[in-house]
Amino acid sequence: MAIGDAFLSWLLFPVYVWQGLGVRRRVERMVPPAGRHSGLCGTSSGTDAPIRLLVIGDSSAAGVGVDVIEDSLAPKLAERLYALSGRDVLWRAAGSNSAVSADIRDHVVPHLDEPFTHIVLMIGTNDAKNFHGTLRFKKAFGTLLYALKAKWPDARIVWSPPVDLKRVPALPRGLATVLELRARIVRRMGARLCAERGAISATTLPRVEPAGFSRDGFHASIEGYAYVANHLVTYVVGDAAAWSTGTSAGSPETAPD
Repeated sequence: MAIGDAFLSWLLFPVYVWQGLGVRRRVERMVPPAGRHSGLCGTSSGTDAPIRLLVIGDSSAAGVGVDVIEDSLAPKLAERLYALSGRDVLWRAAGSNSAVSADIRDHVVPHLDEPFTHIVLMIGTNDAKNFHGTLRFKKAFGTLLYALKAKWPDARIVWSPPVDLKRVPALPRGLATVLELRARIVRRMGARLCAERGAISATTLPRVEPAGFSRDGFHASIEGYAYVANHLVTYVVGDAAAWSTGTSAGSPETAPD
Protein backbone atom coordinates (compact mmCIF):
# COMPACT_ATOMS: atom_id res chain seq x y z
CA MET A 1 0.00 0.00 0.00
CA ALA A 2 1.10 3.55 -0.72
CA ILE A 3 0.51 4.53 2.93
CA GLY A 4 2.83 1.74 4.02
CA ASP A 5 5.55 2.85 1.61
CA ALA A 6 5.26 6.44 2.77
CA PHE A 7 5.31 5.51 6.46
CA LEU A 8 8.30 3.22 6.09
CA SER A 9 10.24 5.77 4.05
CA TRP A 10 9.72 8.39 6.77
CA LEU A 11 10.95 5.92 9.38
CA LEU A 12 14.11 5.58 7.30
CA PHE A 13 14.46 9.32 6.74
CA PRO A 14 17.72 9.55 8.81
CA VAL A 15 19.29 7.05 6.39
CA TYR A 16 18.12 9.22 3.50
CA VAL A 17 19.75 12.32 4.99
CA TRP A 18 23.02 10.70 6.08
CA GLN A 19 23.70 8.65 2.96
CA GLY A 20 22.25 11.29 0.67
CA LEU A 21 24.79 13.84 1.86
CA GLY A 22 27.57 11.36 1.17
CA VAL A 23 26.33 10.70 -2.36
CA ARG A 24 26.03 14.42 -3.04
CA ARG A 25 29.67 14.95 -2.03
CA ARG A 26 30.98 11.93 -3.92
CA VAL A 27 29.07 11.77 -7.20
CA GLU A 28 30.07 13.96 -10.13
CA ARG A 29 27.43 16.47 -11.23
CA MET A 30 27.21 16.04 -14.98
CA VAL A 31 25.97 18.62 -17.50
CA PRO A 32 23.83 18.16 -20.62
CA PRO A 33 25.65 16.98 -23.74
CA ALA A 34 27.01 19.20 -26.47
CA GLY A 35 24.99 19.82 -29.62
CA ARG A 36 21.67 21.22 -30.78
CA HIS A 37 18.71 19.90 -28.82
CA SER A 38 16.59 19.46 -31.92
CA GLY A 39 17.04 17.76 -35.25
CA LEU A 40 15.67 15.70 -38.13
CA CYS A 41 15.86 11.97 -38.58
CA GLY A 42 15.03 11.17 -42.20
CA THR A 43 15.41 12.60 -45.67
CA SER A 44 13.16 15.70 -45.43
CA SER A 45 11.71 14.65 -48.80
CA GLY A 46 9.02 12.20 -47.68
CA THR A 47 5.44 12.62 -48.85
CA ASP A 48 3.85 11.74 -45.50
CA ALA A 49 3.59 14.30 -42.74
CA PRO A 50 6.57 14.06 -40.38
CA ILE A 51 6.37 12.81 -36.85
CA ARG A 52 7.07 15.67 -34.47
CA LEU A 53 8.59 14.20 -31.32
CA LEU A 54 9.11 16.01 -28.03
CA VAL A 55 11.10 14.39 -25.21
CA ILE A 56 10.50 16.55 -22.16
CA GLY A 57 11.34 16.30 -18.48
CA ASP A 58 14.34 15.97 -16.20
CA SER A 59 18.02 15.30 -16.90
CA SER A 60 17.20 12.07 -18.75
CA ALA A 61 15.24 14.12 -21.29
CA ALA A 62 18.17 16.54 -21.57
CA GLY A 63 20.57 13.66 -22.28
CA VAL A 64 22.76 14.05 -19.21
CA GLY A 65 25.23 11.17 -19.02
CA VAL A 66 26.55 11.23 -22.59
CA ASP A 67 28.97 13.61 -24.27
CA VAL A 68 27.07 14.41 -27.48
CA ILE A 69 23.36 14.91 -28.01
CA GLU A 70 23.21 12.28 -30.78
CA ASP A 71 23.76 9.58 -28.15
CA SER A 72 20.85 10.74 -25.98
CA LEU A 73 17.25 9.58 -25.79
CA ALA A 74 15.43 11.93 -28.18
CA PRO A 75 17.54 11.26 -31.32
CA LYS A 76 17.81 7.55 -30.49
CA LEU A 77 14.04 7.31 -30.21
CA ALA A 78 13.67 9.32 -33.42
CA GLU A 79 15.88 6.79 -35.23
CA ARG A 80 13.65 3.93 -34.13
CA LEU A 81 10.46 5.75 -35.07
CA TYR A 82 11.89 6.51 -38.51
CA ALA A 83 12.89 2.88 -38.99
CA LEU A 84 9.41 1.65 -37.99
CA SER A 85 7.31 4.20 -39.85
CA GLY A 86 9.41 5.34 -42.80
CA ARG A 87 8.31 8.87 -41.94
CA ASP A 88 10.68 11.72 -41.18
CA VAL A 89 10.96 12.51 -37.48
CA LEU A 90 11.54 16.03 -36.24
CA TRP A 91 12.73 15.71 -32.65
CA ARG A 92 13.22 18.12 -29.79
CA ALA A 93 14.73 17.49 -26.33
CA ALA A 94 13.58 19.81 -23.55
CA GLY A 95 14.96 18.69 -20.20
CA SER A 96 16.56 20.21 -17.13
CA ASN A 97 18.81 18.88 -14.39
CA SER A 98 16.95 18.20 -11.11
CA ALA A 99 13.57 19.15 -12.61
CA VAL A 100 10.38 18.01 -10.89
CA SER A 101 6.90 17.90 -12.38
CA ALA A 102 5.96 21.44 -11.34
CA ASP A 103 9.17 22.84 -12.89
CA ILE A 104 8.34 21.36 -16.28
CA ARG A 105 4.73 22.52 -16.05
CA ASP A 106 5.61 26.10 -15.10
CA HIS A 107 8.93 26.81 -16.81
CA VAL A 108 9.27 24.53 -19.84
CA VAL A 109 5.86 23.81 -21.35
CA PRO A 110 4.88 27.50 -21.67
CA HIS A 111 7.96 28.20 -23.82
CA LEU A 112 7.43 25.45 -26.39
CA ASP A 113 5.41 26.33 -29.47
CA GLU A 114 6.08 23.63 -32.06
CA PRO A 115 3.12 21.44 -33.13
CA PHE A 116 4.24 18.13 -31.61
CA THR A 117 2.44 14.90 -32.50
CA HIS A 118 4.18 12.61 -29.98
CA ILE A 119 5.41 13.51 -26.50
CA VAL A 120 7.56 11.41 -24.18
CA LEU A 121 7.53 12.60 -20.58
CA MET A 122 10.59 11.71 -18.52
CA ILE A 123 9.70 12.85 -15.00
CA GLY A 124 9.17 11.53 -11.49
CA THR A 125 12.62 10.50 -10.28
CA ASN A 126 13.34 13.89 -8.72
CA ASP A 127 9.83 14.09 -7.26
CA ALA A 128 10.60 10.80 -5.50
CA LYS A 129 14.14 11.86 -4.57
CA ASN A 130 12.84 15.12 -3.06
CA PHE A 131 10.30 13.25 -0.90
CA HIS A 132 7.28 14.79 -2.63
CA GLY A 133 4.22 13.16 -1.11
CA THR A 134 1.24 11.63 -2.88
CA LEU A 135 -0.91 14.76 -2.82
CA ARG A 136 1.91 17.06 -3.90
CA PHE A 137 2.89 14.79 -6.78
CA LYS A 138 -0.75 14.29 -7.76
CA LYS A 139 -1.27 18.02 -8.08
CA ALA A 140 2.00 18.73 -9.90
CA PHE A 141 2.02 15.77 -12.27
CA GLY A 142 -1.72 15.90 -12.86
CA THR A 143 -1.66 19.56 -13.84
CA LEU A 144 1.42 18.92 -16.00
CA LEU A 145 -0.64 16.39 -17.96
CA TYR A 146 -3.45 18.93 -18.24
CA ALA A 147 -0.99 21.52 -19.57
CA LEU A 148 0.39 19.13 -22.18
CA LYS A 149 -3.09 18.04 -23.31
CA ALA A 150 -4.31 21.63 -23.50
CA LYS A 151 -1.36 22.75 -25.62
CA TRP A 152 -1.15 19.65 -27.84
CA PRO A 153 -4.64 18.08 -27.66
CA ASP A 154 -4.02 15.58 -30.50
CA ALA A 155 -0.57 14.46 -29.40
CA ARG A 156 0.11 10.98 -28.09
CA ILE A 157 1.65 11.40 -24.63
CA VAL A 158 3.76 8.63 -23.08
CA TRP A 159 5.09 8.78 -19.51
CA SER A 160 8.22 6.84 -18.60
CA PRO A 161 8.16 6.21 -14.82
CA PRO A 162 11.27 6.04 -12.60
CA VAL A 163 13.54 3.02 -12.87
CA ASP A 164 14.03 0.59 -10.00
CA LEU A 165 16.22 2.80 -7.81
CA LYS A 166 17.59 -0.20 -5.93
CA ARG A 167 19.50 -1.03 -9.14
CA VAL A 168 21.20 2.38 -9.50
CA PRO A 169 24.97 1.92 -8.91
CA ALA A 170 25.57 5.36 -7.35
CA LEU A 171 23.08 4.74 -4.53
CA PRO A 172 24.15 2.85 -1.40
CA ARG A 173 21.72 0.13 -0.34
CA GLY A 174 19.99 2.02 2.46
CA LEU A 175 19.43 5.18 0.42
CA ALA A 176 18.31 3.16 -2.59
CA THR A 177 15.74 1.34 -0.44
CA VAL A 178 14.29 4.61 0.84
CA LEU A 179 14.15 6.18 -2.62
CA GLU A 180 12.58 3.10 -4.15
CA LEU A 181 9.77 3.34 -1.58
CA ARG A 182 9.17 6.92 -2.71
CA ALA A 183 9.41 5.92 -6.38
CA ARG A 184 6.71 3.29 -5.88
CA ILE A 185 4.36 6.03 -4.66
CA VAL A 186 5.16 8.12 -7.75
CA ARG A 187 4.67 5.20 -10.14
CA ARG A 188 1.27 4.26 -8.75
CA MET A 189 -0.10 7.78 -8.74
CA GLY A 190 1.44 8.60 -12.12
CA ALA A 191 -0.09 5.55 -13.79
CA ARG A 192 -3.49 6.40 -12.31
CA LEU A 193 -3.32 10.00 -13.53
CA CYS A 194 -2.23 8.94 -17.01
CA ALA A 195 -5.22 6.61 -17.26
CA GLU A 196 -7.56 9.39 -16.10
CA ARG A 197 -6.14 12.16 -18.27
CA GLY A 198 -5.51 10.66 -21.67
CA ALA A 199 -1.85 9.68 -21.49
CA ILE A 200 -0.07 6.33 -21.69
CA SER A 201 2.01 5.03 -18.80
CA ALA A 202 4.87 2.82 -19.93
CA THR A 203 6.05 0.03 -17.68
CA THR A 204 9.19 0.48 -15.63
CA LEU A 205 12.32 -0.63 -17.47
CA PRO A 206 12.39 -4.42 -17.16
CA ARG A 207 16.19 -4.59 -16.89
CA VAL A 208 18.53 -2.16 -15.16
CA GLU A 209 22.19 -3.15 -15.55
CA PRO A 210 25.45 -1.35 -14.60
CA ALA A 211 26.42 -1.03 -18.28
CA GLY A 212 23.37 1.17 -18.79
CA PHE A 213 24.76 3.90 -16.52
CA SER A 214 27.23 6.67 -17.20
CA ARG A 215 30.39 7.25 -15.19
CA ASP A 216 28.44 8.95 -12.39
CA GLY A 217 26.51 5.75 -11.74
CA PHE A 218 23.18 7.58 -11.90
CA HIS A 219 22.45 8.88 -15.41
CA ALA A 220 22.17 6.71 -18.50
CA SER A 221 25.11 5.81 -20.72
CA ILE A 222 25.04 5.51 -24.51
CA GLU A 223 23.88 1.91 -24.10
CA GLY A 224 21.36 2.97 -21.47
CA TYR A 225 19.67 5.56 -23.68
CA ALA A 226 19.54 3.09 -26.57
CA TYR A 227 17.86 0.58 -24.28
CA VAL A 228 15.33 3.13 -23.04
CA ALA A 229 14.54 4.11 -26.64
CA ASN A 230 13.95 0.45 -27.55
CA HIS A 231 11.66 0.06 -24.55
CA LEU A 232 9.60 3.19 -25.20
CA VAL A 233 9.19 3.01 -28.97
CA THR A 234 6.32 0.49 -28.76
CA TYR A 235 4.39 2.84 -26.50
CA VAL A 236 5.08 5.83 -28.72
CA VAL A 237 4.05 4.02 -31.90
CA GLY A 238 0.76 2.75 -30.43
CA ASP A 239 -1.60 1.19 -32.97
CA ALA A 240 0.50 0.18 -35.98
CA ALA A 241 -2.50 0.84 -38.25
CA ALA A 242 -2.16 4.54 -37.49
CA TRP A 243 1.00 4.73 -39.60
CA SER A 244 -0.79 3.65 -42.76
CA THR A 245 -3.73 6.00 -42.20
CA GLY A 246 -1.52 8.99 -41.42
CA THR A 247 -2.95 9.65 -37.97
CA SER A 248 -0.54 10.52 -35.18
CA ALA A 249 -2.27 10.21 -31.85
CA GLY A 250 -3.46 6.94 -30.36
CA SER A 251 -5.84 5.95 -27.65
CA PRO A 252 -4.57 5.92 -24.06
CA GLU A 253 -4.25 2.18 -23.76
CA THR A 254 -1.14 0.60 -22.30
CA ALA A 255 0.96 -0.85 -25.10
CA PRO A 256 2.38 -4.35 -24.78
CA ASP A 257 6.01 -4.62 -23.79
